Amino acid sequence: MNAPGSIWIGIFVLTFLAAGLVKGVTGMGLPTVAMGVLATTMPPAAAAALLVVPTFVTNVWQMLGGTGMRALLRRLWAMMLCVVVGTFLGTRLLVSIDPAWSARLLGLALLGYALHALLAPALSVPARLESRLSPLIGLATGLLAGATGIFTVPAVPYLQALGLQKEDLVQALGLSFTVSTSALAGGLFAHGALAMDQLGLSLLALVPALAGMWLGARIRHRISPQSFRRCFLLLLMLLGLEQMLRSFF
Repeated sequence: MNAPGSIWIGIFVLTFLAAGLVKGVTGMGLPTVAMGVLATTMPPAAAAALLVVPTFVTNVWQMLGGTGMRALLRRLWAMMLCVVVGTFLGTRLLVSIDPAWSARLLGLALLGYALHALLAPALSVPARLESRLSPLIGLATGLLAGATGIFTVPAVPYLQALGLQKEDLVQALGLSFTVSTSALAGGLFAHGALAMDQLGLSLLALVPALAGMWLGARIRHRISPQSFRRCFLLLLMLLGLEQMLRSFF
C-alpha cells in the first residue's frame, strides 16, 4: 500500500476512535468530530456517507438505553417528523453545491455550536411554546443535518432547554441523532451519494468508533467532565475555522 493510502487509513481509524471516545465521555459528538476531521481530507458529502453505520449503531444503543422512549415519542414526534423532512431537503444541497461552499457551511455550523455551548447561558423553553417550537427546531436541525452531516444544531440546545431528566435527555438525544442519521442515509441514497463501497467503509468505521466509546466510558469518571467538554468545544472551534478558511487559500 502506498504512503498516501496508509496515511489516509491512519486518519480514518484515529478519527473514528477519537469521535467514539468523545461520545463515550459526553454522550454525543461522534458525527460532529468525525465530520470536522474527515471533511479536511474529502468532500463533505463523502465524509457524511462514512458516518452512516457507526453513527446509527451508537445512537440506537444510546436511544434504547433508557425506559422512557414511549413518553419521549409522544412528546417529540412532531420534531422528529420535521427532522426527516428537513434532512431530505438539506441533503440535496449537500450533494449538489460546490464542495467548497459545503465545507464553509460545515465550518460555520461547527463554530456556531461550539461558541453557543461555551458562551450562551442555559435556556429554558416554556411548556406553552413547546408544541410550536418543536416542529421548527426539527426542520432547522434536519436542514443543517442534511447540508452538513452534523445533527447537533439546534436540536441539542433545544432538548437541553426542555428540562428533561438526565437519563431522559440522553435518550432523547439518541432518538434525535438516530432519526437524523436514518434520514441522512436515505437522502444520500436517494441522490446517488451513498454507494456500496462507502457502506463497506462505514461498516469498518464501526470498529474504531465502538473501541473509542468503550475507552471513553472507562475514562469518563476519571477526568473532569467540564475540562473535557471545554477541550472538545475548543477542538470544534478550530475545526470549524479550518473548514471556513481552507477554501480561501
